[in-house]
Amino acid sequence: MGNANVSNVTIRPEEAQFFAELAKDWWNPNGKMASLHQVNPVRMQFIREAIDAHFATDPRAIRPLSGKSALDIGCGAGLVCEPLARLGAEVTGVDAAAQNVAAAAAHAEGAGLDIRYMAGEVASLDIGTFDLVTALEVIEHVADQPAFLRDVAARIAPGGLLVMSTPNRTAASRLLLVGAAEAVGYVPKGTHHWDDFIAPEDLEDLLEAVGLEVVERRGIAWRPGKGLHLSSDESLNYILSARKEA
Repeated sequence: MGNANVSNVTIRPEEAQFFAELAKDWWNPNGKMASLHQVNPVRMQFIREAIDAHFATDPRAIRPLSGKSALDIGCGAGLVCEPLARLGAEVTGVDAAAQNVAAAAAHAEGAGLDIRYMAGEVASLDIGTFDLVTALEVIEHVADQPAFLRDVAARIAPGGLLVMSTPNRTAASRLLLVGAAEAVGYVPKGTHHWDDFIAPEDLEDLLEAVGLEVVERRGIAWRPGKGLHLSSDESLNYILSARKEA
């Protein structure tokens, strides 16, 4: 376990505490984190397509990440780490909340998966670099987005792949992701702060500034009868892949 270096902290302590209090309920598909369970297959579809495109792996391969390392930043209780491990990766999950890491480790052990979990800030942990780095629904919770992305980029091996997702900063996301979603209990109150959302063009600029080139970008949209799905509509949420030069 590592501890955050207070001189290089990007995750707000109150944000870490908020999600830590949800840790015990994280794996309940009908609990407070139900929205994550619903969006996770959509995110994993994008991640799988990004893996096959970037590493030239066979879309039919069961373990396309065999022999590769993966890091999930802001891993929560492991909803992304576990599918990455099943895709063959040697997986590390990092989260600012120790309670999340404990819940993740317990669930992985129960599932028979060998995943390394660590608590702390990614910049303060001596964990090396990775072929694949994911940071899903994380950047909107950090205090210093450019500093966070520098830390993320430093963890990507030359020629490596990054996948990020985050809410868009639009009138629709303010109304639906913050207002309506919290009002009806779709997400716990306090999950989202609209002022911290970032538009995709601004995120692309920040990624370019740390040496990463965006390759693909899709919206994650919802509609009756189809539910959540990858879409050209980025008004609520989007997911992107970026590469680091070899």
